[in-house]
Amino acid sequence: MSESGSGRPLAQVLGDAAAVLESAGVPSPRVDAELLAAHVLDVGRGRLASMSMMGESFTPAAAASFEQLVARRATRVPLQHLTGVAHFRYLDLFVGPGVFVPRPETESVVQLAIDAARGMEHPLMVDLGTGSGAIAGSLAHEVPGARVHAVELSDDAFPYAQRNLAPLGVNLVQGDLTYAFAELDGSCDVVVSNPPYIPANALPREPEARDHDPHMALYGGGEDGMVLPRAAEASAARLLRPGGFFVMEHAEVQAAGMAAMFAASGHWEQVATHRDLTGRDRATSGIRR
Repeated sequence: MSESGSGRPLAQVLGDAAAVLESAGVPSPRVDAELLAAHVLDVGRGRLASMSMMGESFTPAAAASFEQLVARRATRVPLQHLTGVAHFRYLDLFVGPGVFVPRPETESVVQLAIDAARGMEHPLMVDLGTGSGAIAGSLAHEVPGARVHAVELSDDAFPYAQRNLAPLGVNLVQGDLTYAFAELDGSCDVVVSNPPYIPANALPREPEARDHDPHMALYGGGEDGMVLPRAAEASAARLLRPGGFFVMEHAEVQAAGMAAMFAASGHWEQVATHRDLTGRDRATSGIRR
C-alpha cells in the first residue's frame, strides 16, 4: 500500500490492503478491506465485487482516501469508527468515538428478548444502558407493536442513541439506569440490559475495545465488575410485572456469579444461562416472580 492504488486494478489494491491488515493482526483483513473500499466508493460489497471482477480501478482521490483508512485500521482503530456505521441485526447504526460499538454476540441477547415478547400485544420493553441504541432499536424494529423505552447516561453516547432511535419511535431518556422509568414500575413485559461489566483489573483482549471503547461503557464497577449489573438486576425487578422477562449480557467468567445474584435476590424463577454463537456463556435470564 506504499504506492498509490490509482491506476491499479481494484482487485490488486484490495489484496494489498488485506495483506497490510493481516500483518497488523486485524481479525478479518479481507472483509475490512472490502468494507473500507465500499465506504470510500459509496457502494455495497456486492457492487464492489462486480467492479473488482470487471477490472475497474480507483480514482486518484479515492485511492488516497482508501490508503489513509487502511493505514488507520492497521493501527487497530475500529472499522466502525472509520466508516461511521455499525451493522447490527437489521440496523445500520451511527457510531463513533465516545460510544460503545455493538458486538455480534449481543445479537443473540436481543433474540432472547424478541422470543420472550412473541405473541404479546403491544409489549412494553425497556433497554437499560442503551449505548448506541442497538438493543432498543432492534426491539422496536423487530417486535410488532412494541412500546420501547431506553436510557443512557453518557453525554458522549447519548447523541448517537438519539440519532439512531428517533426514527424508530423509541422513548429515549438520559439518566442513570438505577432510577430510570419509575413511572413504569411493575408494568413492563421485557427488560434487557447490556451494562458495563468488565472487572476493574481486567483488560479487553482486542485493541479496538481496550484503546477505543469508552471506559464508561466497559467497566462495571468494583473488583468483580458487578456494581452496574447488580443495579440493572434491581431495576429490572422493579420494572417488570410478575411473569415478565429479564435478560442481561455479561462476560463468560461471570456466568456463575450472575446466576447466584439472580437466585440471591429472590425476585426470579426459571433462571437460565445462555450461550452466544461462539459457545460462550453470554447472558443470564429470569422470569419475575
